[in-house]
Amino acid sequence: MKYFGTDGIRREASQFTPEFITKIIAGLADYANTIITDRPAKVLIGGDTRESTEWILTDLAAALETFGFDYASVDVLPTPAINYCFYQMGFDFAIDVTASHNSFIDNGIKIFERGDTSGIKLGEQGCTAIESSLISDHTYTLISPTDRASLHTDALALYAEHLRNYLGDVSFANLKIGLDCANGATSVINKQIFEALGAKVELISANSSYGRLINENCGSTHLEQLKSLVRENNLDFGVAYDGDGDRCLLIDHAGHTITGDEIIAIIANYLHLDSIAVTVMSNQGLLNWAAENHIHTEITSVGDSNVAAAMRTHHIQLGGEESGHIILPGEPTGDGILTSLLVTKIISETDNSLHDLANIFTKLPTVSLTIPATDAQKEAVRQNPAITSIISHFEEKVNRVSGRLLVRPSGTEPKIRITLWGTDETIITELANELKEELCKSLN
Repeated sequence: MKYFGTDGIRREASQFTPEFITKIIAGLADYANTIITDRPAKVLIGGDTRESTEWILTDLAAALETFGFDYASVDVLPTPAINYCFYQMGFDFAIDVTASHNSFIDNGIKIFERGDTSGIKLGEQGCTAIESSLISDHTYTLISPTDRASLHTDALALYAEHLRNYLGDVSFANLKIGLDCANGATSVINKQIFEALGAKVELISANSSYGRLINENCGSTHLEQLKSLVRENNLDFGVAYDGDGDRCLLIDHAGHTITGDEIIAIIANYLHLDSIAVTVMSNQGLLNWAAENHIHTEITSVGDSNVAAAMRTHHIQLGGEESGHIILPGEPTGDGILTSLLVTKIISETDNSLHDLANIFTKLPTVSLTIPATDAQKEAVRQNPAITSIISHFEEKVNRVSGRLLVRPSGTEPKIRITLWGTDETIITELANELKEELCKSLN
């Protein structure tokens, strides 16, 4: 698809013009009219803290009013909370305005619809309807939105109750935890929920107002501040969220990063699961551990929606990505807050440190490089025979040293990602740099 990537529609915020937003809603209306014929469809909207989210929500309200939707807003709320609450509150769709871990200059739209038992990301039929609308030449005259009361407080309470019910009877007393909220959507709830369970919390980057601070040298893509906080304050561990709160990474007491791969292994071991779903980006060490412990591993393309689909198809309870998107048993999508709470529960109940729990398997060295790329260059990596031949040649080289190579155009950013795994870090680093040089020459 032209507009939908691995996680909704994402682009520079300035490109979300009123006209562009209106066409998205026109396409959603076309789809909604095929499945809801006896009443106006109901839509819940909300988003993260970037400055553009505020005016995009306003333009969404005008478009929804124009096309006859019944709608309400929850303002700033984490993605998993929006997904949970729209379903529980009886809405048909949720529109989440966020660009996740990207900087404030970008924004995006994630759309959820009702599944059998929970909210799920908008399916192919709905996405196709919106794509068709976006490429059309129709123009629309917007109706000014009416004033509507925010459902933020109600939704926040509903989501907090869900978190507590999921965890059951648990106490985090005697645990000292650092939380980095990325100046994003998790800022509205994280400290309260951890403290309500007895933890002592040190909080950083927790500005929940609309602005330009989201993900700025903080959160799951910039772990330096959290590592310093954990070490300097002698904390048990730290948690870093991304801007919209659908993923998290952890920092142990010694300042080591605990990725999604280790989180999956910790939870799978705790719950005695016999299968997991992960992506091609997972560390080979996790795959080796799973095989050694007779845990079936379903490997998918990158994207938590692909992981979720595989989990539904193969009846797998736990899945996720190395980047920290973890889909827990009974949950439809990744939830960084709930993941961090569950790991905290495991630490509390087992009386083990995060450091010890994360040593469940040996990670193989990984080298990751990126190449700035246009859409045409990203497509060349997929289709151009000369480019694919270079990649195949390097795959053979990597295989000869018992390694693994993945070259992937990003689905959310203008980049091509090169990732190598292997037993010898020096060798795979050399191969990664050689490959990057070859690709840069051929793509330019």
